[in-house]
Amino acid sequence: MPDSTLVPTVPATCSPSRAARELGIRRAEFDLAVHLGRIRTVPDEGGGGGRGVERAEIDRLRAQYGFPSTLRERVRVVGTAEGAALMRIPAGRFTRLARLGLLVPVRFYLNRYRAVVWLYLAEELEQFASGAENARLLKGRTPETLRGQLASGADLRARNWRGRHFGFLLRQVGDPWARAAAVAAFLAPTEVADVVRDPHERALLERLRPAPPAHGAPGSSVAHLAEHLMTAQDPDEVGWLRSDLARAMREARTHSPAPRPPVRLPEAAEHTPAGYGEAERRGPARPRGATESRPARHHRAVAHTVVAAPPDPTGPRQAQEARPEVHRSTRGLRAWWFRANFRPTEVAPRYRARNRPSCTTETSSRPRTS
Repeated sequence: MPDSTLVPTVPATCSPSRAARELGIRRAEFDLAVHLGRIRTVPDEGGGGGRGVERAEIDRLRAQYGFPSTLRERVRVVGTAEGAALMRIPAGRFTRLARLGLLVPVRFYLNRYRAVVWLYLAEELEQFASGAENARLLKGRTPETLRGQLASGADLRARNWRGRHFGFLLRQVGDPWARAAAVAAFLAPTEVADVVRDPHERALLERLRPAPPAHGAPGSSVAHLAEHLMTAQDPDEVGWLRSDLARAMREARTHSPAPRPPVRLPEAAEHTPAGYGEAERRGPARPRGATESRPARHHRAVAHTVVAAPPDPTGPRQAQEARPEVHRSTRGLRAWWFRANFRPTEVAPRYRARNRPSCTTETSSRPRTS
């Protein structure tokens, strides 16, 4: 066997799908682990804006005790009913705790009735139920202050999810402009336009803006609902994001200005000066008060546009047959000129008998014979 046998090199990073297969978890579980920071990713070597997983990170996760069941348990999510059973409380109390912001959702989806279903980390629910300081919230009467918030319609589930998703986006970006775009992703377009007045900077933020979690086809009602959940609604949350966006924009402008389209200078072209050639078109100047006859004016205009042949002395019919073909734009003027210069001679009318069977012979004009 020759010594020059080629050994395939193992890539330093692998794609998310391959990393999920090697770790023995589903792709949704892998994305959630990346979202929570349980799996570290690096920018893709191809420069396409994607993320990859280093081989050393995969080896670190596979060397942990109880792999892969421990990794699956750390990213297991449950709904309201399963979470309430896990915490040994009624589902109604679980919903009230989530609305008060004490239980933070990690993911959501829309069911077939287009209702929002929130999902929670099972690991976090177990930690909350095991805490001694939370025992009074799991049993007994809800405190008066919390009941007042529930009566006023408080629901912090969407806001807490946005805060968690915001932290995930900030961990993935490194460029100051990408950070500003991540902040702008949680604000309405009118709020962004109020903070960022430059249209070129807003265009750059829109290009770097991270996409919302995929739910439904683009432009569908489900996608609009998911976009609505990602947009800040409370006034205090909007104010905090506006101030954070203004600070991020100052840092981004200091780092590098937003790209702008090149300014196109007007090309140097040879333009005919105004009034050039007017003297040639008007002809020789005449004294003040002198008048010019109408045929002379028309003859001069026609002679300037088209050079016509001199009249043929053989007769009007031969002259008409020998007329040159004129351009469509000067046909009317030339026709007038020919009518003015070539008038047919008066010819005495001759007798013409109508020989058609359907017509009677006109005898009033027949010449008399002696």
